[in-house]
Amino acid sequence: MQKEIILPQGFFRLKLGEVKGGKEIIVGDSGWKKNEVTNLGFQNYICALIGAVAGSKQVGMMVVGTGAAPATGDTALAGETKRQTCGNATLASKTMQATLAIASGDHPGGTPTIQNLGLIENTASGGTLLCGGTFATSQWQTNQGLSATYQLRFGTSS
Repeated sequence: MQKEIILPQGFFRLKLGEVKGGKEIIVGDSGWKKNEVTNLGFQNYICALIGAVAGSKQVGMMVVGTGAAPATGDTALAGETKRQTCGNATLASKTMQATLAIASGDHPGGTPTIQNLGLIENTASGGTLLCGGTFATSQWQTNQGLSATYQLRFGTSS
């Protein structure tokens, strides 16, 4: 008898854009990148949520930062620069997709060198990181908006 194993994989894409001549121009695109699901991400967001365990968590925000990719034991995104509510949906029954749009007017200020992105619960600060990843560094200018798409895909293996 073959056993089926469920394997979550995370992917994200981040874009920087600015308006020129009335049109939005993409000035930076990370392309699709893989991520790291943290130990507490598996425990609190996946396992505990399925079992309706007290203290289980749900994704409510996306976090942009200046640090490295999170390790499995991390609980926060290194160098957190901006945290904002994301929109969540399911796609094709095995994918959770979170989307984020930050207008240039909501820029955190300065010109941070961003290089990581993650998903976290809906808290103004602190909380537990579900997953995150890194991409080539980019200078986030005050006249630039940021958009991101994050997908957690659940596939099977036997």
